Amino acid sequence: MKNNIIKYFGALVISLSSASCNKFLDTKPQDFLIVDTYYETEEQLNFALAAVYSKLGEGTLYGGRITRMGMDADEGFYDRSTDIIGVSVYNVYPTDPHVTAFWKTCYEGIYRANLLLKHINKVQKISEANRNAIEGEALFLRGYYYFLLVSNFGGVPLITEPIANTNNTAIPRNTVQEVYTQIVADMEKAEGMVKTIKQIGHGGRVSKSAVRGILARVNLHWAGYPVRDLSRYAEARKWAKMVMDDTGANHKLNPDYRQVFINYSSDKYDIGESIWEVEFWGNTQGVYREAGQIGHYNGIQYNGGSNADPNHGFSYGFLNATGVLWDKYDNRDVINSNDIRRNYAIAPFSLAGNPAKETPRAITPTGIYQRDCGKYRRFYEVVMPKENVYTPINYPLLRFSDVLLMFAEAESQETGVVSQDAIDAVNLVRSRAYGKLMSGRYVKSITVNTARTSGTYTVANTNVTISGGGGQGATAAVATVASSGVASILVTFEGSGYTSVPTVAISSTGTGVGATATAVLSDPTINSDLPVSATASPAAFLTFVQDERARELCFESLRKGDLVRWGKLVENMKIVRDHIETSSLSSSLDYVVWSYRNVSERDVLWPIPSYEMGLNSALTQNKGW
Repeated sequence: MKNNIIKYFGALVISLSSASCNKFLDTKPQDFLIVDTYYETEEQLNFALAAVYSKLGEGTLYGGRITRMGMDADEGFYDRSTDIIGVSVYNVYPTDPHVTAFWKTCYEGIYRANLLLKHINKVQKISEANRNAIEGEALFLRGYYYFLLVSNFGGVPLITEPIANTNNTAIPRNTVQEVYTQIVADMEKAEGMVKTIKQIGHGGRVSKSAVRGILARVNLHWAGYPVRDLSRYAEARKWAKMVMDDTGANHKLNPDYRQVFINYSSDKYDIGESIWEVEFWGNTQGVYREAGQIGHYNGIQYNGGSNADPNHGFSYGFLNATGVLWDKYDNRDVINSNDIRRNYAIAPFSLAGNPAKETPRAITPTGIYQRDCGKYRRFYEVVMPKENVYTPINYPLLRFSDVLLMFAEAESQETGVVSQDAIDAVNLVRSRAYGKLMSGRYVKSITVNTARTSGTYTVANTNVTISGGGGQGATAAVATVASSGVASILVTFEGSGYTSVPTVAISSTGTGVGATATAVLSDPTINSDLPVSATASPAAFLTFVQDERARELCFESLRKGDLVRWGKLVENMKIVRDHIETSSLSSSLDYVVWSYRNVSERDVLWPIPSYEMGLNSALTQNKGW
């Protein structure tokens, strides 16, 4: 997607990139030659703000690496047997280059924000509303970069001014409490300065809704481990409720869970659902080249080789789901689920050929652990031709469903009561998951009635189409064949809007004749509400919400942080380890268990990079590293 922030960054030919700290606390900065002659016009302020934003899209953060570093929890694993060192397999060292790059990129964003904030008042010809918005966004982004740092490293040096004394290379770590205090101070000030999301018109720029929603997240982390300041639950509840009650913003769930992620892939905004997202644009061939690697690293694996489908786009498929995540969903009959999120978040098929065709994944322990993250599907991209490595898919940072679940958690933990408001917030998320917010119904499954009457069906010569029924969009994969007949048919996209059962047609270019099948539509009468047992106590409710967050927000780089603040990281990783070790996986998947065996208490935080400790003599290392 492209908005003014990307436009400004694309046009930014001045040397703000050289104005960043190439090394945190580098004693030889190269910014002093340009700062005094910059920040003279409103346009330059916007250029500088774009430079602060741009660090979010770096390959070291949301532009690529975080899709591999952010998968280190109970929801997924790094599906590469050759990688035995690194964050993704919990075999990391203080010299790890990706951990170092993460730290460095965050501090570069902070440095750029500090420069802008220092010079924000130099410009005379600018409206106060626009000046306030720029200042507020810079304050918020500085706070957000510090939030990334404190949630991954613990206490870090707080620097709120551009470093002027280049001889000072001994800046100690502030406490976690002090860092959170600064983050909240920055963000609360920003909340009164930035524009509303309706004024902005898209989720690529920080709005009041984004500030409020992220303040809810920050306060939940502050209330959790390691600080455990339980008074912050009230603040988390307050900020989440402000997003929910803002009639001007009118935030609401997209009726179709799948469409949320189709929008990210196809350059569409939905400010009702997607409150804040990291923006990417293009295929590296046009004027704007702010492309990322979402869908390339964490999409459905597709190579295709020399005969690849140009309409699909290459994907490594590095991110696979665990059986533990799979089991959290409503498995109606194993193959199908009443919860539409499962088969979209966890792709039930693999891809091959030209055109790229879906092949069903087996419903076996091995088949489940071979299922890729399905949220970021490259065949919905609209920018052509599709580049192999870079994509225009945006990355979600804050969705309205997250706000609802944060509110429910904070409400119950603050009050010690499972209120109806908290229950209603979770039930709304679940109603969408069960298709109850969509108009009409969707094709949940296909039942094979007759495998064949004569002849021979093969996978290669069998085609399945779905038509009629008043709806649209439902598609089926290549049929599974057994004993020369059609054994099963996987629905690869359930479609929507069906008012009657559509027709399933099975044809063959071979000798197979007579196979028939019937579509099964979703049942809007199925109860999606929380079970009574989940509302019996705040503890039971919290456990349910923890699982609901996994079902709703998996593969959005939130899960490890959630587990850490709940004090459940090691416990949950051991659950996955045990699940893998008792699942009789194929021997070729022995590596899947590596990270779950490696994890220990020290892994709630990453190590302070050795390189930074060499630059800053006052830094101390995290426990266990």
